[in-house]
Amino acid sequence: MNDAGDARRAARPAPRALCRLDDIADGGSAALEAEIAGQCESLIAVRRARRVFVYRNTCPHQDLPLDFTPGQFLNAERTHILCSNHGALFRIEDGVCVWGPCLDARLRPLATRVTGETVFVVG
Repeated sequence: MNDAGDARRAARPAPRALCRLDDIADGGSAALEAEIAGQCESLIAVRRARRVFVYRNTCPHQDLPLDFTPGQFLNAERTHILCSNHGALFRIEDGVCVWGPCLDARLRPLATRVTGETVFVVG
């Protein structure tokens, strides 16, 4: 391995455990907190089988939390993430706003992976 490859690998933070997979109901959402870049962040996690999509809990329209009731982030049909403040709807898979005052804006994602029964933040 060359020095540049070693330096890039050393600069990447190690994956950090975020939660257990069963902390998020399949098809549901959960509110989580994690230290990101040295700050405690409020997060949204949405589970689809063994895939977990994680975003910062901030609407791009006015930087307000998305949930009125902690951990409840989905619309009634559970097809989109809902901003409870303005009614904006975001695709679960990529966080893009498809309806509402912030159309085409995005939620801020965190890269994750599921290993065994644990959800990790990667990077």
